[in-house]
Amino acid sequence: MFTRQYSRPAAIALMVFCTLLWSTAGVLTRHLDAARSFEVTFWRSAFCALFVILALLVTQGQDALASLRRPSRALLLSGLLWGAMFTCFMIALTLTSTSNTLMVSCASPLLTALLTWMVLREPISGATWLAIVLAVCGLAWIFSGGVEAGSTRDVLGMGIAFVVPLASAINVIVFKRSGHAVDLVPAVCLGALFSALAMLPFAWPLQATAHDMQILGALGCFQLGLPCMLMVVAARSLSAPQVSLLAELEAVLGPLWAWLGAGEVPTVATLQGGSVVIAALLLNELHGVYANRQRPQET
Repeated sequence: MFTRQYSRPAAIALMVFCTLLWSTAGVLTRHLDAARSFEVTFWRSAFCALFVILALLVTQGQDALASLRRPSRALLLSGLLWGAMFTCFMIALTLTSTSNTLMVSCASPLLTALLTWMVLREPISGATWLAIVLAVCGLAWIFSGGVEAGSTRDVLGMGIAFVVPLASAINVIVFKRSGHAVDLVPAVCLGALFSALAMLPFAWPLQATAHDMQILGALGCFQLGLPCMLMVVAARSLSAPQVSLLAELEAVLGPLWAWLGAGEVPTVATLQGGSVVIAALLLNELHGVYANRQRPQET
């Protein structure tokens, strides 16, 4: 499952499934009793690392863990990038608002496209650039109502939050440059371990209840571990900008989960911005289908 390469439509379906799982974070954390902030990140990362190890053992056997004992440069770099994403997002939330943090994260598709053009030397189609601009505008519209940077603390928090989209963009480039030469799925485990170790001093003393541990286990295994592993797999069959664009669907699905599971009615801006993001994704995919159909006619 984690070693094969999927067709482009199957890879797109995998990415959509990933965003569906990622987007459950908000609604699940709202049902926690005592665990908060750094402790949530610690337990989520710890459970994520355990899940990835068990998943690799079940699907690939002992050989799958050999790379963790002697990680290649690409594997170690990807692990550090995952760890930065898992950790900096929570640190940013302790310094500034959720809206500020999520607004900065909107830069991920643009950064990925720029790095694809600069590092991989791959041309970016006009339709993809348009889709990126539309998606960023849609996401900005969703979070703009709560954005403010009136203090040094907010600016610092947004600066740390910027590490998340930057690390995400670089990580996708690492996926594409490594190709099939290095299996980067185990890097998710390394990133989770780095994050758990970084968060433990700030999370102590641990206060999670037995009820919390069930939710935190679900967060680590199915909201973080599984979708991050599947993202690495899907990236083998998709372009770097496409992976980043599809990942932004998480911001649209999150409020819907909060509505269904916690009774939080989405704002008008959320619905309007979400519609723009979905339109941008459809535009990019329809252009891809059209381009693929045109190629045989040109040869």
